[in-house]
Amino acid sequence: MLIAYPVILTLDSNGTFIAQFPDVPEALTVGSDQADALYWAQDALVVALSGYLDDRRDIPQPSKPKRGQKLVALPPLVALKLAIYQAMRDQGLSQAELATRLKCDSRQVRRLLDLDHNSRLDLLAEALKALGKRLVIEVADAA
Repeated sequence: MLIAYPVILTLDSNGTFIAQFPDVPEALTVGSDQADALYWAQDALVVALSGYLDDRRDIPQPSKPKRGQKLVALPPLVALKLAIYQAMRDQGLSQAELATRLKCDSRQVRRLLDLDHNSRLDLLAEALKALGKRLVIEVADAA
């Protein structure tokens, strides 16, 4: 499951590069060069999307990149947690209701949705299943 957002890299007047995301305008960072800006861009993206959870907003879908535009992928666990969160929003399901479906304490569901918590893959897959989704993992050659 690869969720990647297009990023715009802009050379600033001071020689640094600004990384910004058209789909997540709150995600903004800077680097000493393009590689450094891309390195920090993933962190900026995760922090911004964490704010979407805090504010109970829908997670924006990544747009199709323009020709030659670079992509920044979300870490796999973050992508899974965001998929669970968005499925809950789409279904109007509360954390307490998901906890009931999973036969667990609502604190466990809060941890599943915490982007900084290192949740177990089997628990994330169970949550997806309880939401009528399934986890599909694919391994591909590196580009």
